[in-house]
Amino acid sequence: MHGLINRAIQCFIRDSYGRERWIEVTHLADLGFTDFEVMLHYDDAVTEAVLKAAARTLGVSRETVLEDLGTYLVSHPNVEALRRLLRFGGVSFVEFLHSLDELPDRARLAVDDLILPQMELHEFGVNNFSLTCHSPHKGFGHVMMGVLRTLADDYGALVFLEHLGGKPGIEVIEITLIETAFSAGRSFELGARAG
Repeated sequence: MHGLINRAIQCFIRDSYGRERWIEVTHLADLGFTDFEVMLHYDDAVTEAVLKAAARTLGVSRETVLEDLGTYLVSHPNVEALRRLLRFGGVSFVEFLHSLDELPDRARLAVDDLILPQMELHEFGVNNFSLTCHSPHKGFGHVMMGVLRTLADDYGALVFLEHLGGKPGIEVIEITLIETAFSAGRSFELGARAG
């Protein structure tokens, strides 16, 4: 697993629950270190141990940890760059959904050895979609649930999301767009502000 992903898990736990809770997770996962290096690659078993330790430490399911991680990745001020990358997908939530198949390529523009799962959006009539996530790592669909829920709010859209499960390597999320302009949403400008 890419160190950037492991570092994101670390930052999520540290920023949301405090450094002491993160240290507790590292001990429970038997890491032998407290900080992931962003540009290194780690065995997938290390990431899985951290996720299990986080779930146990926080008293929630692994799926909840992953969904909360997805929410963190697009809502916390420390990771504003990722929100900006995702918002380049379109001016509306529907346009954003249609851009998700391009996300792995856009991510590689920023970090050339970062491999994100492939995603396929299917549209079933008006405002009904399914997002299929192809990943050898179980749980990416739950991360996307957090991302989608938070970005729907960001765009001002009201959506209903349901994780339909799947089979090994595939997870499916059902997306029902109830209202495209439910609220004002958060402001977004293409150019980042300096300073």
